[in-house]
Amino acid sequence: MQTKMALLLSILFCMAPLSGCFGSEKVSEVVEDSPFDFEQEIPSTTWYHYAGGIDALNSSAVSGANITANLTGNNLPFWTNGSYYGIGMTTFEPTMGITSNDNLYITSWGNGAIGSTAIVQCSGLIEMTNLSDYSCLDVYDTLTPIPNSNDPYVYVDKWTDRIMKFDMHALLGMTVEWSDNEGSSWSLPTVATDIRSVQDHQTISSSPYPAVAHPTTWVFCINGNWESPLCSTSFDGGNTWSPEVPGAPLGCSSGGLTAHLEGGPNGNFYRGNVGCSGSGYSIYRSTNGGLTWTEHPLPTEESGTADTWNFEEAQVGIDEEDNVHAMWIGADNMPYYAYSKDQGDSWSDAMMIAPPNNLVGTGFPAVTAGSDGKVAFGYLGDSGGDNWNGYITILTDAFGDSPLFTTVQINDIGDPLDTTTDCGYNRCGGFGDFLDMAVDQYGRPWWSLAHNEGGEVGIFATITNGPSLRGEMETLSPMPEGGPQTLN
Repeated sequence: MQTKMALLLSILFCMAPLSGCFGSEKVSEVVEDSPFDFEQEIPSTTWYHYAGGIDALNSSAVSGANITANLTGNNLPFWTNGSYYGIGMTTFEPTMGITSNDNLYITSWGNGAIGSTAIVQCSGLIEMTNLSDYSCLDVYDTLTPIPNSNDPYVYVDKWTDRIMKFDMHALLGMTVEWSDNEGSSWSLPTVATDIRSVQDHQTISSSPYPAVAHPTTWVFCINGNWESPLCSTSFDGGNTWSPEVPGAPLGCSSGGLTAHLEGGPNGNFYRGNVGCSGSGYSIYRSTNGGLTWTEHPLPTEESGTADTWNFEEAQVGIDEEDNVHAMWIGADNMPYYAYSKDQGDSWSDAMMIAPPNNLVGTGFPAVTAGSDGKVAFGYLGDSGGDNWNGYITILTDAFGDSPLFTTVQINDIGDPLDTTTDCGYNRCGGFGDFLDMAVDQYGRPWWSLAHNEGGEVGIFATITNGPSLRGEMETLSPMPEGGPQTLN
């Protein structure tokens, strides 16, 4: 009896605790889904990060930077990839534009009739589903083509689709031609500058500022024989131009070199270059069609400014809600960004926007914007050993507390755009003085540049997959990858 009782007590003793004689209970670990768990592997040329190069996929780095991640709403990550597409011709400091008919335009120096600047139209590239769908051809076909110029420039009016061709002829003035039918015909050339003025490094833009004889007002600025840029205005669609006026307050010693002009939906014009003190960067704003300008310093106290060929390049983009987005290269040769929600009167803190891939340096900044707080940046970057690649960084929630940046390298590893020493810091091959960017009607950013290793062939770079920069948060229609096969 005692033996049976002892056996019963032993059994009860073993069964009583949850971790008794039959071993410990297994506790299932709950693993939350990550917003970066896409249906396919993240490409080796795509990075998700926060300002300062903090890898968004490295939870320790995010925590160590005191970042509270909120990857929801407009800050939601999308599977993203980048590529480029050749135009079949060489280019030099290419500018670009996009019409509502989904045609892309880019300049091609010296490849037009009798050696003129070609205006290359690429059709079928936007929303392309097969590489064979797109083609590029010169649409600048006139009886008396303007001879090739020092600095060719093409700009497409965002509000009227008018294509403007500007040719700068050093001491001989600047000629202007325009087309309202996708380049099928062109206006007679008009002279847009005082022929007594030195001209260089021009930039052109438009805005819906009230004009007498055209739906939009046009302004261009140049590096002339003045302490700041000189600017001129057309209120009749480019047929006549005002006398040149200072593109900064009187007494401003910014120097003449200037980044690209941008016109906003409210009619304002914006331009970035060196501050009036001769240091730092500022955005210059005109609220009266380019006749007078005010200075609005950027927050460069911590970033400093680059001491390279791009030192004057404080680029600016305006989104659909008139928010101002500025980009520049800092003293560490890294790209920086700040935004203004009050037309440049005040700015956010500066953010370093390069990806966490140990870039040695960057140059040739470009920026464009779509809907409210949706921005794209383009820049060259040295990944080491003077391997200069092209990078597009997109931002879909600029005004959030911890905005997520997505960066793609538009050329594959082993396919650098240039291998020249310090290429991104100097005039280099087809890059010339500057590059250009715009967003199409579907929200896809496009960047015009050159593939110098491939013979200085002009290319359009973009994201083949990723979020739209217009409207509600949604994915873009996928595009086939381009690359070297499109250079010939």
